[in-house]
Amino acid sequence: MDGDTLYSIGELARRTGLTVKTIRFYSDRGIVAPTDRSPAGYRLYNIDAAARLDLVRTLRELGLDLPTIRKVVDRELSLPEVAAAHAEALAVQIRVLRMRRAVLTAVAERGSTPEETELMHRLAQLSQDERRRLIGDFLDAVFGGLDAAPAAPAFAGVIRSMTPELPDNPDAEQVQAWVELAEMSMDPDFRAMVRRTVEDTAVEQARSDTTVPRRDIAATVRDQAGPALATGMDPASPRADPIVAAFTAHYARLLGRPDDVELRRLLATRLERVNDPRRERYLRLLAVVNGWPAPESLAPVLDWSVEALRVRTPR
Repeated sequence: MDGDTLYSIGELARRTGLTVKTIRFYSDRGIVAPTDRSPAGYRLYNIDAAARLDLVRTLRELGLDLPTIRKVVDRELSLPEVAAAHAEALAVQIRVLRMRRAVLTAVAERGSTPEETELMHRLAQLSQDERRRLIGDFLDAVFGGLDAAPAAPAFAGVIRSMTPELPDNPDAEQVQAWVELAEMSMDPDFRAMVRRTVEDTAVEQARSDTTVPRRDIAATVRDQAGPALATGMDPASPRADPIVAAFTAHYARLLGRPDDVELRRLLATRLERVNDPRRERYLRLLAVVNGWPAPESLAPVLDWSVEALRVRTPR
């Protein structure tokens, strides 16, 4: 195209690849106005019109609306500012679409009822503040009233380690994990189970002879029984006697009471509570949401330890 040459709308269409109808549409709205008119009244355009049309086509493909495009081509708005605003708007749309995709995927995989689907959708749409309030309510129900307990310093760390933080741009797996985790946190039975486990820890700490937070009993049992489990040792085998004696003696010292039948029953019940599959599921979902490594499963070693205790404890 020559800088001094004027072109008809048909010629402009052939050179830009746009239809005559589209160019006329943009022309009527003042986005690409004609440079002149022929004696017969037909629109004529110069080389600048072709450049404007190329820009308009690009901006339309990027999703900008016509009023905004007109301000850009007329230099009433800077293109970088418009691009930044639309990039942010697209980011919001992408987050919404990811949420919707995650909910639909979960519905498909879980065979959810309409009521469950509605709940999942509402949970996925919660704002960051709403998510924090929901989890805060759960953590208050679990840890509330234990601030003055000797184990309070340890609880502060546990609370942080049990708090999900869904990122601004979660992937589908993180959204699905968040929805399931939120559902669990609202379950009264799950709350009660976690509360009992926390209270057990508080009691153990209160009966110990120090205010320094002690290591979790499940972790201690894991370290003592884990090697036996790894070798395939039968929990009922006489070879397991010293292992069981070691962790029951540790628990007896922790509570300041004798290592007797009642203590072993108490320890077995304690480990069974810790071994609740819902607790492990929560921790696995939490790791997905927060982008942490998957936690080690304590279920095998706790199963072994409980069985080893039961076979050595008279009913």
